[in-house]
Amino acid sequence: MTIGWLDLAAGASGDMLLGALVDAGVPLEVLASAVAALPVERVRLTAEATSRHGLGATRVHVHAPASDVHRTWADVRSVLAHAALPPAVRDGARAVFERLAVAEGRVHRVPADEVHFHEVGALDALADVVGVVAGFAHLGLERLSASPVALGSGSARGAHGVVPVPGPAVLELLRGVPVVAGPVPAETCTPTGAALVAAHVQEWTTLPPMRVARVGSGAGGRDPEQLPNLVRLVLGEPVDEPATGLLLETNVDDLDPRLWPGVLADLLAAGASDAWLTPILMKKGRPAHTLSVLCPPSVRASVQDVVVAATSTIGLRVQPVQKVALQRTEHSVAVLGGSVGVKVARLDGRVVNVSVEFEDVAALARSLGLPAKEVLRAATAAAHRVHPGASATLLDREGE
Repeated sequence: MTIGWLDLAAGASGDMLLGALVDAGVPLEVLASAVAALPVERVRLTAEATSRHGLGATRVHVHAPASDVHRTWADVRSVLAHAALPPAVRDGARAVFERLAVAEGRVHRVPADEVHFHEVGALDALADVVGVVAGFAHLGLERLSASPVALGSGSARGAHGVVPVPGPAVLELLRGVPVVAGPVPAETCTPTGAALVAAHVQEWTTLPPMRVARVGSGAGGRDPEQLPNLVRLVLGEPVDEPATGLLLETNVDDLDPRLWPGVLADLLAAGASDAWLTPILMKKGRPAHTLSVLCPPSVRASVQDVVVAATSTIGLRVQPVQKVALQRTEHSVAVLGGSVGVKVARLDGRVVNVSVEFEDVAALARSLGLPAKEVLRAATAAAHRVHPGASATLLDREGE
């Protein structure tokens, strides 16, 4: 499985993304053949080695004939519909241009279908979008993440006149995305670049844990003094990390003990992975309990609500914890004419723990009129007969 991460500290543009893809190993022909499939004037792509602040990179040039055609969103849809492109590339490019049309429509207060593309409707923008989409389709990444996007500052001249930087369409395209101005007092993220990263990036973060396989650097046309004008694409394999959860704790010394079983049950019903009490002695010799709750971050709010509503606490301690979970399966075994549930835990495919469900044991004991300890003994023996691996492991360790 291959994942990718984009370093967008210098912004993003179509040609920078094209360069990063080629520099990371995507054949230029993959991008060029996709662009050549467009039913428009002939557009060529070439690549050259270059550097920015001494760092080697690839610059991809889009060679298109001069044209004053201003395509609408409907025109672009028609071009893509008649292009001999793989469905994934055609649909991906259409999704990018739809983002652009919607953003431009909101900025100019007109319906998306009435938007007249200017810069983004030109031949080079068509090539940028189709080429980048084809490049990412070729990589087949399982996940693509990226750093916050540097947008630049100041002002720039566009088809409608002078516009502030960051451009209105860029800000519209990157709603909900972490962005920064960056150190360069100029436009560093174009609308095309913003639409491309917004359409492809699933997570905005620092470099995720991975085993790096390849790094591609795509150069922009300018070479500002503030930083290397590069988009970097880092490719590699994800590194498995122990699952991270949250541990919520509070000390309580004034709750009727008869309420605790209900509190624990409510916490588990709210999504907690586990909940337990630890007897403690607080100041002035007061007996109390520490309530501990383990839960995934996604259910923190509901778990906190239960703790606050069901106990007398006035505060919580919250800390991240890592969890190593064994592979677990559940089934049942036949015992004394009945059935008892069994949990089996494995480590690297090897059975290490076998346990029976005590609630099933107790229910079966009541129905048979037997002591629970007798049914527990029989159920445990039956479970270990089905899964002898755990018993063998224990004997092996005792013999060491």
